[in-house]
Amino acid sequence: MKNNKQPSRRQLLAAGSLASLGLLWASNSSFNFAKPNSVFGGVQIGTITYSFRSMPGDIKQIIQYCVDSGVSAIELMGDAVEEYAGRPVNPVPMRWTPGQPRPTFTDEQRAQMAQYQKDVSAWRETVSMDKFKEVRKLLDQAGISVYAYKPNAFGEKNSDAEIESALRAAKVLGAKSVTVELPSAAQTQRLGALGEKHKIYFGYHTHTQVKDTVYDEALAQNPYNSINLDAGHYIAVGAPHTTASLLAFIEAKHDRITSMHIKDRTSKEHGAGNLEWGKGDTPLKEVLTLVKKNKYKFPATVELEYDVPAGSTAVEEVKKCVAYAKNILV
Repeated sequence: MKNNKQPSRRQLLAAGSLASLGLLWASNSSFNFAKPNSVFGGVQIGTITYSFRSMPGDIKQIIQYCVDSGVSAIELMGDAVEEYAGRPVNPVPMRWTPGQPRPTFTDEQRAQMAQYQKDVSAWRETVSMDKFKEVRKLLDQAGISVYAYKPNAFGEKNSDAEIESALRAAKVLGAKSVTVELPSAAQTQRLGALGEKHKIYFGYHTHTQVKDTVYDEALAQNPYNSINLDAGHYIAVGAPHTTASLLAFIEAKHDRITSMHIKDRTSKEHGAGNLEWGKGDTPLKEVLTLVKKNKYKFPATVELEYDVPAGSTAVEEVKKCVAYAKNILV
């Protein structure tokens, strides 16, 4: 008697076809990864996705770069996310290669860019969070969290509605802070109030204008104003900045630092260059050891700014930086 529980040859072929379709779907919708873990000695090592600017950069590619670099948490630049969410396309090519002459624009192109900025503003003010939720799902699937979000939406010309939309997106993505270059005191007052409304910190970033008192006014204005410290830029200033003064600054301000960029720069006296880790003047070992010893909660963000060596890629160089940090912390 035929056993009805045994599949027929036709059923087996059909099942095989469905399985093949399932594998095809998975290969097109999933990432090639083993979930990364870049917490070493209790310190979260991450990267800013700006580090991958030399490579093609849609959001799925960026997530894969992070996985391949071995980082489990990131400061996420806004362009790829907003493009995925349907931001209007700039009709004027803006890509510029460092070391090459900056592009010049015709009057017609300037008019197009002005209209584009208006279109982006209107888009941000009304955009649904649905696509941002999709990005969050992709990040979760890859085992990557977002601790900071950096869209180009926090300038003095951006409306409150634009800024609040970007803050809602940050919250959907899982970020505790957004980052922006330190603006005027009037703007930090405005941003801090909006950050408090949405319970998202504004982490202010500086380059070589940094000094020990540069953040004081913003920090005094609102508890949601915070520091996105860059240890490399701090050292690049040169005298009076030293290893001792950087460590003292971190200890004094640790409760107002929401994230910290790490890179190896030389001091002004040595050329203020961006070098491969271990070749500059930034006290990476001392900084990371301090964060570990005192159990500070803010993440340390790899920012790849030195030139990618011939034959390598940004992913490989970020991976080297992560391994360098791990060697210090473990």
